[in-house]
Amino acid sequence: MKTPGSVRAGIIVLFFLNFILAFITAIAAPFGNVWNYHYEWASMWGNMMNFSAYLIMGIPAGKMLKRIGYKKSLIVSLIVGAAGITIQILSGFFGASTPVFQVGADMVCLNYVLYLSGAFICGFCVCILNVVVCPMMFLLAGGGERGTAFNQFSGTVNSFGQTVTPILVGALIGTVTAETSMIDVVPLLYIALGVLLVSTIVIAILKVAEPHEATSEKYKSSPWVFRHFVLGAIAIFFYTAIEVGIPAELNFYITGMSGEGGAAAGGAVAAVYWLLMMVGRGIGGTLNGKVPTRMQLKWTVIAACILIMIAIFLPSSMTVRMPGFSVESGITMFSVPLSALPLVLCGLCTSVMWVCIFTLSIDGLGKYAEEASGIFMMMIFGGGVMPLIQDTLAKHFGVMNSYWFVIAMLLYLLFYSVSGYKKGNYNIKVD
Repeated sequence: MKTPGSVRAGIIVLFFLNFILAFITAIAAPFGNVWNYHYEWASMWGNMMNFSAYLIMGIPAGKMLKRIGYKKSLIVSLIVGAAGITIQILSGFFGASTPVFQVGADMVCLNYVLYLSGAFICGFCVCILNVVVCPMMFLLAGGGERGTAFNQFSGTVNSFGQTVTPILVGALIGTVTAETSMIDVVPLLYIALGVLLVSTIVIAILKVAEPHEATSEKYKSSPWVFRHFVLGAIAIFFYTAIEVGIPAELNFYITGMSGEGGAAAGGAVAAVYWLLMMVGRGIGGTLNGKVPTRMQLKWTVIAACILIMIAIFLPSSMTVRMPGFSVESGITMFSVPLSALPLVLCGLCTSVMWVCIFTLSIDGLGKYAEEASGIFMMMIFGGGVMPLIQDTLAKHFGVMNSYWFVIAMLLYLLFYSVSGYKKGNYNIKVD
C-alpha cells in the first residue's frame, strides 16, 4: 500500500542507495592501479568481473523484482554486496604467496583470484540495485517527465559517490610501488562493509512503498517485441562502456606516467569527471519538462564527440595543473596532459545519457517495465567488456587513439536519439 509517508521514505532510500551503488562500482577501476603493477594485463579485469555479473544476473534480477517486490530485492542486493566486499577484504590478507594459475610469464596468486571473486559478487549487488532503483524512482515520483527529473537528481548522488571514491582510493594508494597492495585500501572496504550492513537493517525496518504488487503472473508478451526498447538496450550496452571507459583509461594513463602524483593524480583527474557528471545531472533534472529527453540525448552525444576529438588531436607535450590529494602531501597541484581537460568535460555530457536512454526505452512498456529493467541490467555488461577492449587498443595503438573506439559507440547513441527511440504500433496490452 502506498501512503505519502512510505513514498517519501522510498525516495529517500533510493537517493542513498544511488551513493552505495556508485561507490561499489567505482572502486573497481582505481583498484586496477594496484594490480597493474604486479600483472601488467590486470588493470581492467576487476572492472570486467564487476560488470560481467550483469550479463548473468540482469534477467534473473528482473524476474526476482517481479516475484518478491522492490523492498525485498533491495535487502537481497545489500546482503550480496556485503559478501563481495568481505571477500575483497580477505584478498588484502591472504594468498599473496599462493600461486593458482599462470598467464604468460605471470604466476597469478590466490589474493588476485579472491579480489576478482569479490568484484564479481559485488557486481551481482549493483546489478540488483540498478534493476530496482531506476524504475522504482521513476514510478514512485509519478512517471513521465517528473519521474525522469527525480532520476536525474538521484543521479547527482550517484555521481558524488563516483567523485569521492577515486579520490579516496588514490589518496590511500599514493604512488604505486612493488610494496603497494590491497591492504592499503582495506580501511575503505571496512567502511563500505559497515554501510552495507547498516543499510540492510534500516531498509528492513522502514515502511517503503511498493510501486507494484509482487506477482508471479505470466504475461502474454515481453519487452523484446518493442523495437524502441531493443534498440535502447543496445544503447545502454554502449553507454555504460562510454561512461566507464573515458575516466578509467585516463586514470591508468596519468597514473602510469613518469612524473608527479601517481595514483593520486590519476584518481584526482577521474574524480573531476565524476564531479562534472554530478553537476550535469543536477542541470539535467532542472531541464526535464523544458527540453525534450531525446534532444538532451542528441546534443550531449554531439558535444561528447567534439570534446573527445579535441583531446585526441591535442599535443601530448601540452600540460595543465590540476588539484589532487594524497596521504603524504595533502592537497597539492599535479601536472597532467592538457588532453585530460576535454575528456573530463565529457562528464557533463554523459551525466544525462543513462536516464535519457532509460526513459525513452521504457516509455509505453507499462507492466513490462520490471522485466525490461532486468534486461537493461544485463546489457550493462558493456561497461566491462568494451573498456577492456579499449584498454587493449590503448596498449597497442596509444591511449588517445583508443578514444576513437568511444566515438564509434557515441555515434550509435546519436542514431538512437534521432530515430531509434521511436515507438511502433504494437497493439499490446501493457496495463
